[in-house]
Amino acid sequence: MLLLLRAAASGRRLTIVLQPRAQHYLQACAQASVLLYWGWHWRPVYDHLPLIAAQLLFAYAFDMLLAWSRRDSYVLGFGPFPIIFGINLFLWFVPDWFAFQFLLIAAGFGAKELVRWEKDGRSAHIFNPSSLPLAVGSLVLLLTGATDLTLGQEIATTFDIPPYIGLWIFLIALPGQLAFGVAPMTLAATVTLFGLGAVYRAATGTYFFVDSYIPAAVFLGMNLLFTDPSTSPRTELGRLVFGVLYGLSVAALYAALEAAGAPTFYDKLLAVPLLNLSVRAIDRWARSEAGRRIDPPALGRALAPRRRHLAYMAIWTAAFLPINAAEGVGDVREAGLPLWRHACDRGRLEACRALAATYAPECVAGSPRACNELGILAADGLASTPLPAPEAFARACGLGLPEGCANEEELASGGSSWRRPPED
Repeated sequence: MLLLLRAAASGRRLTIVLQPRAQHYLQACAQASVLLYWGWHWRPVYDHLPLIAAQLLFAYAFDMLLAWSRRDSYVLGFGPFPIIFGINLFLWFVPDWFAFQFLLIAAGFGAKELVRWEKDGRSAHIFNPSSLPLAVGSLVLLLTGATDLTLGQEIATTFDIPPYIGLWIFLIALPGQLAFGVAPMTLAATVTLFGLGAVYRAATGTYFFVDSYIPAAVFLGMNLLFTDPSTSPRTELGRLVFGVLYGLSVAALYAALEAAGAPTFYDKLLAVPLLNLSVRAIDRWARSEAGRRIDPPALGRALAPRRRHLAYMAIWTAAFLPINAAEGVGDVREAGLPLWRHACDRGRLEACRALAATYAPECVAGSPRACNELGILAADGLASTPLPAPEAFARACGLGLPEGCANEEELASGGSSWRRPPED
């Protein structure tokens, strides 16, 4: 209101220009389809939809006021939709702290309007307006140990619930890849991370991501988060390099977060702004003599842009189908307690935390075996558990498990030779 009054007093005429852009509504449609499919299998998403609507209203109002504070016209389109959907596909604050969700939105729109550079002779925003607030918010949450104020972990894990989620994400991302030529980024990122996972699996017998080659939430980031054409390289070789760097960054961040005992779902969020900052350097290298010598896209340069996009989509499809057939995206069918136990025994703390999350509700429901396993995890300090080791062992013993009684006595005597009942 103050802005409108000041504009009227100074004789400024504030206007709204209707200008929908395909980049925005295609991305928004893809993201919305993921939200709806995911929500069909995890109902809290549907409960969250009114809050997404509130965020959209806030985003339009904030974006409009910010634009009018700097110029006389506001371009009205679908721009806020992919930003809001993009944030909500990866991070929500819990209800008591949900006001911080609006702070993330303000940060994204503020950076889009104010933090800019010259790119190919025109002014452009540097950072992906969804990725920057997600990365900054993730960093703050990590440094303050406040992850519990969000549903980030639940979001990341429940993306693996819907059947064929990898195929769904692959299909709904295709229209944007055809329109804007971003398939090289997704192709390079996916092949890089799957290749690393396959090598790790062959060398260790376990999965790098505990129960998958590429978690569904990471695959979502590869298709609908870091692929913003406005904040990624313009050259095709640059986009391939950009994708490889994203895949490597996810793997490196996952390993670092797991080693630090921190939540690992931040792996796909933290590096994107740094990659955005590297865009001009990547394009300069791709256009240099050294880059041109190894430029694989040069082979099809005679093709029209749309045909080149189709060619990349064909290559991406040819790569994705065998990866998907090998259960390369999302949880593998053999995953579960046996695989997690094996990984936990090898020191994979993420697997230990997955075991604790599985055993805790089973113990509360009266499973003596689950209480015994929960006690072992707590006694060895492998995971945070809702019941301390003495209480978990006592509960297992009280439910009639002899091994629980033996472990209770072992713990009281200062020992650490735990007993388990024979497998069924």
